[in-house]
Amino acid sequence: MEEEQMMEAHHLLKNEEKGLWRPEMGARLSRRRLPADPPIALDALPPELLVEVLSHVPPRALVTRCRPVCRAWRDVVDGPTVWLLQLARDRSAEGRALYAVAQRCPPNSEDEEEFPLCALARYCLRAPLGRNLIFNSCGEQGFRGWEVEHGGNGWAVEKNLILVPGAPSQTCFVTSFEWCFKRQLVDLVMEGVWQELLDSSQIEICVADWWGARENCGCIYRLRVRLLDMYENEVVKFSASPNPVLQWTERGCRQVSHVFTNFGKGIRYVSFEQYGRDTRSWVGHYGALVTHSSVRVRIRLS
Repeated sequence: MEEEQMMEAHHLLKNEEKGLWRPEMGARLSRRRLPADPPIALDALPPELLVEVLSHVPPRALVTRCRPVCRAWRDVVDGPTVWLLQLARDRSAEGRALYAVAQRCPPNSEDEEEFPLCALARYCLRAPLGRNLIFNSCGEQGFRGWEVEHGGNGWAVEKNLILVPGAPSQTCFVTSFEWCFKRQLVDLVMEGVWQELLDSSQIEICVADWWGARENCGCIYRLRVRLLDMYENEVVKFSASPNPVLQWTERGCRQVSHVFTNFGKGIRYVSFEQYGRDTRSWVGHYGALVTHSSVRVRIRLS
């Protein structure tokens, strides 16, 4: 009996330590209820702290999930500060250079009448620097994204004869026995490069194309790339007319490239234009092979 009383006293002591209590002899033990701290609502945060918190949210979630929450959050997402904080966290050389340009050449808010989001939001969402802005560069989606003129038997899409390094798809466009032409117009502002950044002289536009011929038939290839203003007037251009590839001389692809620098103000579009044909006037698709076309924007570090 004495042992049972000692055991009961021991349990009571343990319950006391755990926050359990016993108001009277014979009553059941219950857990002590402590008053809970009220939750901290984000809408109660000072505006500058709310901006800091939201700046850690990924760009797409900021637009699709945070912006619709309330008017205060929408104003934060629509403003430049939260996006500047995101840019500031990129500590690479390119990131630091871009942040400096963004502070020196902020986007004009007037373009928001044309686009639903502010320019810095479009930049962070689209991430245009270094990305290939040519859509369907290898013909993996047929002729989607291209304006096409079919000469002779027209253009076709087929598998590459030789592996092209770095290409997203090992397919290519092929011309026929008369001049074939295709073009893609890249809207740099729509892709996320705001106009003041384009005008800052800190931007370079790098263009490249891979082309080649079949071994059993020669070909002629031409490339023209034009930088256009908002009215699609030509400001500056680059043209490449390599020597024709002769029949039975070589099979494979080679690259032509160019970097536009110091192109002045007002550039908005890149018109990427390709021409090709064969040298034998054969029925079918024996002309120039073109693939892995690219337009890339990068920031100058010097």
